This record gives sequence, structure tokens and C-alpha cells, in this order.
Amino acid sequence: MSEERAAAVAHRLEPRWLDRDQQRTWRAFLLGTTLLLDRLDEDLRRDHGLSAVEYEILVRLSEADGQLRMAQLAAALAHSRSRVTHTVKRMEGSGLVRRTGSLDDGRGVVCRLTDDGYAMLRTAAPSHVETVRQSLIDLVAPEDLDALGRVMDAVCDRLIDAHPERELR
Repeated sequence: MSEERAAAVAHRLEPRWLDRDQQRTWRAFLLGTTLLLDRLDEDLRRDHGLSAVEYEILVRLSEADGQLRMAQLAAALAHSRSRVTHTVKRMEGSGLVRRTGSLDDGRGVVCRLTDDGYAMLRTAAPSHVETVRQSLIDLVAPEDLDALGRVMDAVCDRLIDAHPERELR
């Protein structure tokens, strides 16, 4: 915690409780994101045998010319290195990715998208985007979607400030 934040907290006698509307919005956000992420994961597992995290790894690799250092991948996903290593190992066993030593410095490990991984991404993407549309995009007015984007950008900006390595928007 920053010194400024610690000082502000110490000077406050009472927490800044959420009012009724803020509490309703907060709870709707928590429930909505939980249900949405669960739906995305369920559909990917059922239709393609991929978890949402595995799908996101394929997406991130495809957007990075097919490869990322494991540390960058973990940061981009906001997951621990050990969790990403475990997931990538499972994906490697399925032939979707492969890990190699870094050609740049020989110290790091690079995760590379295989042809099978790219084919899986091309197969899964259409149904995944349809789930995203049905479960979020098509439910709200364009101006509300724009507002949601601005809100989440503000959240990301604040939270990424402490972890700039996670910035891969």
C-alpha cells in the first residue's frame, strides 16, 4: 500500500461504505462477470475442449506473431507464472503450443503457437465470439457498451499502474 493511501486510511475513522445504488451496481458487476466468465468457459470446454484461459493463451500468442515469453504471457493474463506454466504444459501435451528457449538471450522460455494451436483458435473463435455477443454485446445499447469500455479502461489503468508488465491491451 502506498504511503499516501496508508495515511488516508489511518485518518479515516469510518470506512466509505457504498450507498444502496453503488452496492447494487457492485453486486451486479460481481455476479454478471462471474456468470459471463463461467458461460464462456463452459461453452469453450463443451464445444472445443478448451478452457477460457487456454483460449486466451491462443489469442494472446496469435496477436503477438505466434510467440511470447512465458513471463510476458503470465503478466498479460494476470496469472501467476506457475499457473500459466501448468496450463501451457497441458496445452503442449495437446500439441497446441510448444515451449522453447529464448533465441534472444538463451535465458527465458518462449511459448510458441503451433499450427494445430492456430487451427484450434480458428475453429473455436466463431462460436466463442457468438457466445460473447449473445451474453454481453447484443444485450446492451451501443452507448452503454461504450460506457462499460470506458469504466473497464479506467479500472485497468488504475490497476496496471502498479504492474505495467500486464499492459497488453
